[in-house]
Amino acid sequence: MSARKLPSLSALRAFEAAARHRSAKAAAQELSVTPTAISHQLRQLEEYLGV
Repeated sequence: MSARKLPSLSALRAFEAAARHRSAKAAAQELSVTPTAISHQLRQLEEYLGV
């Protein structure tokens, strides 16, 4: 049985907030981070998913 690494919780949280607000800036304000940090988290999730 192989263990598969899960995506980071912060990346999932950033994706959820960005999708709900339809805005990286609004997601960043909600999560008290910069829009750049949201972008990096979304990129990390995309790499994990291979898209």
